[in-house]
Amino acid sequence: MSQDQLVLYGESFDSRFLLGTALYPSPQCMLDAIQSGRCEVVTLGLRRQNPTEGSGDAFWQMIQRSGCRLLPNTAGCKTVKEAVTLAEMSREIFNTDWVKLEVIGDDYNLQPDPFGLVDAAGQLIQKGFKVLPYCTDDLILGQRLLDVGCEVLMPWGSPIGTGQGLLNRYNLRTLRERLPDTPLIIDAGLGAPSQAAEAMEMGFDGVLLNTAVAKAHNPPLMAEAFADTIDAGRKAFKAGLMTRRQTASPSTPTIGQPFWHQA
Repeated sequence: MSQDQLVLYGESFDSRFLLGTALYPSPQCMLDAIQSGRCEVVTLGLRRQNPTEGSGDAFWQMIQRSGCRLLPNTAGCKTVKEAVTLAEMSREIFNTDWVKLEVIGDDYNLQPDPFGLVDAAGQLIQKGFKVLPYCTDDLILGQRLLDVGCEVLMPWGSPIGTGQGLLNRYNLRTLRERLPDTPLIIDAGLGAPSQAAEAMEMGFDGVLLNTAVAKAHNPPLMAEAFADTIDAGRKAFKAGLMTRRQTASPSTPTIGQPFWHQA
């Protein structure tokens, strides 16, 4: 077991790669991607797959066989009441108090509604949920979510499904520096393994994504690529990246070396 584990609400995970279960060409392809990505947490939208229905039950059984912790989400919810109600349904159906909380405020870029998000998070925490909120990279929003009892934050890198990577590095670095003891997971907007590696090199604790893997020509291979770069980025952060310089610095020192003169 790894000594460098991801700890969320007191539960430890060896993997820092969280994967969504939507958009795959087939359920088997999804399972293969989960395995190749070495994932231990997967998200599931109750609106898309309801295990009380026939097809949903088959999908749910496949998720169970993966052995992963299920993280139901409230994707598509636009109001506090809607999100809280869907979370309660998820807890009853999936028998888990974990929830990825989404309260969408804008249909165009699917940006979270900060006011509704804090309200819904507070209500769910009071009801005993372990809330992982999908939020923007705003420091004050993050602090308010922690104030109502969230122990994890999941800021976006860029809007969902865009693949644009980390658009606001200043805000993301500020979050990491100002909230050093809070698990921070980049959620949404990553399209390439190199972008995931950058997030991990910045000190983020994990990555959650879906589209970049599910829509790849070979989803299992892409999941493996993300898993490898997430691990590499984490190792680089722990090892300590070199400081960027404005001027050149020779890697081979000249002091103590012989000087060669041209005849």
